[in-house]
Amino acid sequence: MNFSKIVHTNPCVTSVKSALKVLPKIRCYHIFFLFISTSFTAFSQDKELAEEFRLQAEQRKRTETLRILDSAVLHIDNEEYAMADKKLVYVLNTIKSVPSDLTFYFGKNSFFINKYKQSVDWLNKYIQLKGTTGQFYKEAVDILKRAETALIKERAKDIVKVESVLSSTYEIDCGPTGKVICPVCKGTTVLIKKGYLSDEYKTCNYCDRHGNLTCDEYNLLIRGELEPGGQ
Repeated sequence: MNFSKIVHTNPCVTSVKSALKVLPKIRCYHIFFLFISTSFTAFSQDKELAEEFRLQAEQRKRTETLRILDSAVLHIDNEEYAMADKKLVYVLNTIKSVPSDLTFYFGKNSFFINKYKQSVDWLNKYIQLKGTTGQFYKEAVDILKRAETALIKERAKDIVKVESVLSSTYEIDCGPTGKVICPVCKGTTVLIKKGYLSDEYKTCNYCDRHGNLTCDEYNLLIRGELEPGGQ
């Protein structure tokens, strides 16, 4: 009997041989999918870990910033207003979202370093944010009134000083061109009001579109007699 022939023609043996041929492929596919699954899991874990580190770093930074704010408040209590101002400005430039308490402390400290306009601005922000229920409402209102009074006096002094200088009857010679660069906007035609959070831009209402004044306009300006919007 030819056993070799029987083996080759037997269906069972043929199925086993086919299975043995397919088995390595199945193993490869299994290993491939296992690798992909493991890589995806590792990537997800790395992403979650990176996000956790980022949040921890932000929390540490915020904690340090609030610590500096507490230190600034201590300086205010000790009447060390210049040092407090440096730290408060640092906090303003560092913190993402300005807390309402910071608006109060910055407004309060600004009053004691004679920055009355700044004080009025920030104390108004605090009152707008917290209303009458704010922890520092009464103190904010009190300092705000004092800052507004001081600001009025400061502006009155500036007016007197400017008028005393500009009351001169001397006529200024502007030279052969008959024009002068506008001293209000420095010839830029734009007025920029600096702020801690953003800048405000306005068109100068005194000069022409080239940033110049005529000699007559210039002399009117230094005497305080030039009306804005005359161009």
